[in-house]
Amino acid sequence: MTQNEMLTQDNNSAHHRLVGQPHTDAEGPIAGAEIRAAQLRSRDEPLGPPGPRANWRSPFFIGLAGAAGVAVTYGAVRALGSVSSMLLLVGAAFFIALGLEPAVSWLVNRRMPRWAAVTVVLTALFALVVGSIAACIPPLAEQVRQFVDLAPRYMQSIQDHSSWIGRLNDRFGLQQRVTGAVHDLGGSAVGEVVKAGSTVVGGIADLFVLAVLTVYFLISIPRIRATLYRFAPNSRRPRTILIGDQVCAKVGAYLLGNVVISAITGLATFAWVVAFGIPYPVLLAILVALLDLVPFGSTVAGLIVAAVALTVSLPLSIATAAFYVVLRVIEDYLLVPKIIGRAVEIPAITTVVAVLIGGGLLGIVGALVAIPVAAAIQLIVREVLFPRLDEM
Repeated sequence: MTQNEMLTQDNNSAHHRLVGQPHTDAEGPIAGAEIRAAQLRSRDEPLGPPGPRANWRSPFFIGLAGAAGVAVTYGAVRALGSVSSMLLLVGAAFFIALGLEPAVSWLVNRRMPRWAAVTVVLTALFALVVGSIAACIPPLAEQVRQFVDLAPRYMQSIQDHSSWIGRLNDRFGLQQRVTGAVHDLGGSAVGEVVKAGSTVVGGIADLFVLAVLTVYFLISIPRIRATLYRFAPNSRRPRTILIGDQVCAKVGAYLLGNVVISAITGLATFAWVVAFGIPYPVLLAILVALLDLVPFGSTVAGLIVAAVALTVSLPLSIATAAFYVVLRVIEDYLLVPKIIGRAVEIPAITTVVAVLIGGGLLGIVGALVAIPVAAAIQLIVREVLFPRLDEM
């Protein structure tokens, strides 16, 4: 029996055959309302035509809407605060998916099914990550072994008052500070181990969730795109599509360009470290490449490499710090404009301000997405707000 057949009753009642049977006169006034409901029903409108609009301008509805708005806003803020960490993961996954979307769309444009294109891109990304880790494990293990073997020598150098490390130790009490920190940690070693273990497990779980969300977002981007554009009024939808697609393309270009620049800085670090005999070249190159993915991360990485260069000589440490200053200038004024600037098209001052605000609001994730968000805002202002203001 179809829904229309189940709704088709005699002319005296609209009582549904599968709800609240038996139908008796004990229903009182409802029986009369059912007779009127049966008269409203038709084949085209089995549930009757819509009723008259409510008077939403009455004082009661205005007050009710105001109170409900305050309550909903307060509840939404509390709810967003309680799930802020998960929202960051969702935002980061969507950001990464947008970054991979140009590669997927490039393959789709060459007549490859989308599921196959997504599989190829994700397989290539997985192979790159696994291959990089596998290639780094042997040299990393060897360099860790060398560090363990050289640790007694470093301790002896600290205690040698004629060496520059020994003189720094005598002046600043480095050994006493390190020893005191170790003793302080030893008093709560179990608690620190448990805390570190929970942090590691939580980080692995977050990475797994991030990977899964990225896969689902990448598969569903066409449906997500179409759904989001449905919220735009029909008269403004074509313009919204043009601007929205341009924003998504800028995000993908930024993320891809950021990875390329990080790889360049990692290779430059490896060449410098190997050329001047600084220990742990592979480890330092990977560290610099990873930190350079975050805005201003290469500055922190340069300080770390300069500190490691202290184990060789003080002049080499100073030269390494100068090298990273020059590398930072090259990255900001040559690599970023050439690789990212052409796609994102935002001024340098906007980049700095956006990174500072994004980092202050959302930490590393905020600093990472600040530049494409600033580019999107600049595009919307230029294409939507300024033309409206010019017409006034």
